[in-house]
Amino acid sequence: MTETTVRALGASAGPSRIVLGVTGGIAAYKSAILARLFVKAGHDVRIIPTDSALQMVGRTTFAALSSHPVHTSVFDDPEGVEHVRVGDEAELVVIAPATANTIAKLAHGVADNLLTTTTLVATCPILVVPAMHTQMWNHPGTQANVQTLRDRGVYVLDPAVGRLTGADSGVGRMPEPEQIAQTAFGMLIDQDLAGTRFVISAGGTREPIDPVRFLGNRSTGRFGIALALNAAQRGAKVDLVACNIDRALLPNHPRITVHPVGTARELQDAMTQKADGASVLIMTAAVADFRPAQSGGSKFKKGAGATPDITLIENPDILKGLASDRSHGALVVGFAAETGDEHGTVLDYGKKKAIAKDADLLVVNRVGETVGFGDVDTAITILDREGNPVAEDEGTKSHMAGIVLDTIATHVR
Repeated sequence: MTETTVRALGASAGPSRIVLGVTGGIAAYKSAILARLFVKAGHDVRIIPTDSALQMVGRTTFAALSSHPVHTSVFDDPEGVEHVRVGDEAELVVIAPATANTIAKLAHGVADNLLTTTTLVATCPILVVPAMHTQMWNHPGTQANVQTLRDRGVYVLDPAVGRLTGADSGVGRMPEPEQIAQTAFGMLIDQDLAGTRFVISAGGTREPIDPVRFLGNRSTGRFGIALALNAAQRGAKVDLVACNIDRALLPNHPRITVHPVGTARELQDAMTQKADGASVLIMTAAVADFRPAQSGGSKFKKGAGATPDITLIENPDILKGLASDRSHGALVVGFAAETGDEHGTVLDYGKKKAIAKDADLLVVNRVGETVGFGDVDTAITILDREGNPVAEDEGTKSHMAGIVLDTIATHVR
C-alpha cells in the first residue's frame, strides 16, 4: 500500500487525537515515519517516548514532527497533570515499537514513566506493536503478557519476520509504518460491522498438471485482502481463505485469521466448513473452471516422447453451492470478473450470472490484461439476485472494498 493511499485512509477516518508511544527498540526510527503519516493524514499527534527511546531518536525530531513539546516523565509538567489530560483526550494510543519490557509493564499495570502512566489513564482503543529479538518474543513470559493485553481488548499486532539486529533474522521485526498506520486508521473508523463474522475467499486457485505446472489465473487476491482489512477495521471478525496469495500481501490484523488453500476443492471445503455461523460469505477468489482429470506424479519432460494428453474436468461451482444451501444463514456475495465481447457487455454477462448463481449480491468488475488484476484501479457494479444494479463506482481496490461493505452493511444490520 502506498503512502498516498494510507494518508487517504487516515483522512477518511476524520481528524483525531493520537498518542504515539515510542519505546527503546532499534526500530524506533520507524516511529518517526509513522508520526509523519499520522500528521499528513490530518491527525493531532502527541509523541511520548521513553528515556530509552531518546537514545535511538532525538527529542527534537519527535517535537518537530508532531509540533508539540515532548516529555518522558510525569515531573516534566506536574502542575498540568499532563498524563491525565493527554490520556483523557486521546482517541487512539499507538505504541510502536513496544519492547518486551514495556509490554510487561502494561500487562501488569506498572506506571513508572509518562508513557505507561498515560496509557493507564486512556479509555480509547490501544494498538501495541511489538518489536524485539525472536527469543524474547517467543518467551513464555512475553506471550503471556501479550495474551493478557489481548484479553483486555488491546490490539496487539504480531511482529513481522525479517532482518533483526546484526546478522540475525526471524520473527520480531516491527511491521512497516504504512501497515501500522493502516491498522491504526482502521481503529478510528466507525465500527458498524462489530458483532459480525465474515468469511472471505481471495486469490486464485491452482490445479496441478504435474509437480511443477498448474492451471491457474491472474488473480493476486488484492481485492479480497482489501475487503478483509476494511471489514476488520469496521469491527468484523474475518476468516480469510487465501488461495496462493503472496505472503507479503497477507494482512496482519488481530481480527483476521488467514487459512491458506491451493486448489478449488480445497477452497470449497474451507468455505463450506467456515460458513457455519458466519454473517457474510464473500467469494472473491478466482476459481479455475477446470482441473486435470489426473495429475502427473513427476514432471512432464519436453522431448521425452508424445506430447502429454491432458483431459480436463469441471471444478465445483462454489458460489452457487453456497447460495443454494441456506442452512448457514449467511448473506452470500459473489464476484464476477468479466471482459465482455461481441455478444455482450460486461454488465450483460454479469446480470446473467447474478440470476444463475442466486447469490444475494454479485459484484461485477471488468478485467483484462491491463485492468482489474493486480495493484490497479477497478470499476464495479453491484447487482442483486435479479440482476438489478444497487451500487456502482470506480477507483482503488481499497475504496471499492468500502463501497461493497457499505452495501453489505445495509443487509446485515
